[in-house]
Amino acid sequence: MEEVIAIAIGVLAASGVWLILRPRTYQVVMGLCLLSYGVNLFIFSMGSLFIGKEPIIKDGVPHDLLNYTDPLPQALVLTAIVISFAMTALFLVVLLASRGLTGNDHVDGRELGE
Repeated sequence: MEEVIAIAIGVLAASGVWLILRPRTYQVVMGLCLLSYGVNLFIFSMGSLFIGKEPIIKDGVPHDLLNYTDPLPQALVLTAIVISFAMTALFLVVLLASRGLTGNDHVDGRELGE
């Protein structure tokens, strides 16, 4: 299970970085989204990858992390999802404004052949 999560984090992060380095703004926005998904998955995996463990304290179960899933990474990922959604919406507005002002969607405002 840990190997699959590690490979997924690596693929998402590598794809995100590769897209961020592209010259068009839409590719940069998609790269930021993929990179944020990879970071969210990384934060989520820090809270122990247990299936069937209790997320809250129950009577009769010892109070240690061997029997529970840490809820803090889940709260951090939920907050990060909301922030990345707002960031993506802002970048899309900036992308549309830049496209309207310059007439193209390149990051530096110039075509590659100029």
